[in-house]
Amino acid sequence: MKRLMYYMFALVVIASVAVSCLPVETNFDETLLTGKWQSGTVFYKYNSDGTGGTWDTADQVTEAEAQGFTWTLDQATLTHIHIMVTGGAGVPKVYTVTKLTSTTLEYNDDFGKTYSFSKVN
Repeated sequence: MKRLMYYMFALVVIASVAVSCLPVETNFDETLLTGKWQSGTVFYKYNSDGTGGTWDTADQVTEAEAQGFTWTLDQATLTHIHIMVTGGAGVPKVYTVTKLTSTTLEYNDDFGKTYSFSKVN
């Protein structure tokens, strides 16, 4: 009987560990993304129609001169496709959103770099 209880306990522990290793699907509300975000001198503006712009005031670039991009947010995957000056679309940049609230945006890229922004409006 003790042996049976031991096997049952071991089975429960193994099942618990196996389930805890499954990836967690995270969905972020894309309406929280719309607006202007700032990190130091870098700004990103996300429009509700999936377009946006980015600029860096350290380079003396204003919002009116922002580089345009399109964006999508699918669960935790944020994709930017910057619009080239010549009119074509650039290479997609894909990020994993780790935090998105009404005031904070954080995401990282595949190289381990983390980006953190605060909403300014």
